[in-house]
Amino acid sequence: MNDQLDYMSGRVTAGKMTRREFMGKAAALGVSAAVASTMFAKAAKAADPVKGGTFRMGVQGGESTNTQDPALYASDVPIAGGFHWGETLVEVDNKGQLNGLVAESWEGSDDAKTWRFKIRQGIEFSNGKTVTAEDVKRTIERHTNEDSKSGALGIVQGIESMKVDGDVIEMSLEAGNADMPYLIADYHLIIQPDGGFDNPNAAIGTGAYVLESDEPGVRMQFVRNPNYWALDKYAHYDESEILVLNDATARTAALQSGQVDAISRVEPKIAQLLARAPNVTVNNVSGRGHYVFIAHVDTAPFDSNELRLALKYAINREELVDKILRGYGGLGNDIPINAAYPLFDDTIPQRAHDLEKAKEHYAKSGHDGSPIILRTADGAFPGAVDAAALFQQSAQAAGIPLEIKREPNDGYWSEVWNVQPFCASYWSGRPVQDQMYTTAYLSTADWNDTRWKRPEFDELMISARAETDEAKRKEIYSKMGRMLNEEGGLICPMFNDFIDAVSTSVQGYEGDPNGELMYWKAPKKTWKTA
Repeated sequence: MNDQLDYMSGRVTAGKMTRREFMGKAAALGVSAAVASTMFAKAAKAADPVKGGTFRMGVQGGESTNTQDPALYASDVPIAGGFHWGETLVEVDNKGQLNGLVAESWEGSDDAKTWRFKIRQGIEFSNGKTVTAEDVKRTIERHTNEDSKSGALGIVQGIESMKVDGDVIEMSLEAGNADMPYLIADYHLIIQPDGGFDNPNAAIGTGAYVLESDEPGVRMQFVRNPNYWALDKYAHYDESEILVLNDATARTAALQSGQVDAISRVEPKIAQLLARAPNVTVNNVSGRGHYVFIAHVDTAPFDSNELRLALKYAINREELVDKILRGYGGLGNDIPINAAYPLFDDTIPQRAHDLEKAKEHYAKSGHDGSPIILRTADGAFPGAVDAAALFQQSAQAAGIPLEIKREPNDGYWSEVWNVQPFCASYWSGRPVQDQMYTTAYLSTADWNDTRWKRPEFDELMISARAETDEAKRKEIYSKMGRMLNEEGGLICPMFNDFIDAVSTSVQGYEGDPNGELMYWKAPKKTWKTA
């Protein structure tokens, strides 16, 4: 009974249970009205933020090659670290709304070709320097430089020119884009002093915390930024720490033992079991995240669309959703877009598992029968190794010689993903279709991990940006989706829920469809009970 009452109290503190509900359930457990009332009052009081303490989270996706340069962020740990010490101009919240961070306001011209962002007054970097519109301009300029290898290159390349007007940065686009504020919220575009040109790894930004120590692939430690501009609202912890725990079992054990307060990437196969553990709450939220297998369309044998179609028909999506996601997600359709996007076209036919079609396309490909190497690792996504094995079995049933090569987690995101021609990967998705397509499918994008380079696709993307009629814009996105579905190098069998587990001592936690652990804002926005 005590476990049930603790759980109910946690729901009250999180704002997810009313007094009436609590009193009714407590009565059903045999608790007197007086005792229940006292418990409710105590739980409700805990909903008020409390300053102090340390927040520790165990996160998958850390490597010895990690850097503090936001341009190079490619996995969870560096992104989580960057959101400690830095901020973008704006953010997309868990309701899909835009909130100002370094920028306090913004406005676009009627044709959406010119955007003006007003920089928040009095805001400082952690080194004490006042943030200026020139710092913003320089930050964007660094990411437009192809030598920076920025994951946001595809986004900022659409900016034709920029100028500073007092505390305003004005961006002029090559083509109108109503979604520009969403794009500029990309996590690579953390604002740095002089754009980070002097030292992009300095970890100096406007975030809620200051980096105190960094052991790549092991841990990062932070202390509260005493000059943070929103201290009255956020940054409740004195200290925050990221522990790199790439092994799922190690993450779970660390949470249950109290070594950490929250973990990312709870494996679906243990989520329900972990939810029964005392003092642990498991949260899942659906969104735009997807688990994928990516093939370089410019590299043999994947330069044959017949072979790509053979692989797409061979994979058993229903089996992967059932055995890998365990109900925490749904089917994918070889495009990076699902119903979480407002302009999603649900009339694109769902590709089914069809061994006969797989055999037919494989025969047409003219492949010589040599092993087709698929690289994977535990860290590619939860259950990636098992998913690859299931893919191999269904491919072999179609006569396709798929061979699995298991890679180490350390170095996977620098040596395998976006390097090797066929591998397992994941995307957390993006708030709007333009950002997803611009980041990973624009011909010039540094993160074009399928090497999809189609001038007609680029032209459709640019025309969609400037289209203000939603019906017409949806039609354009539909054409783009169908092109990828039929010809792309993306094999997307499933869209995943984000599953986190958090200690019941952590308050203020809310799931975020943008990513794990409140899209890495848990250290900033939560607190612990006193």
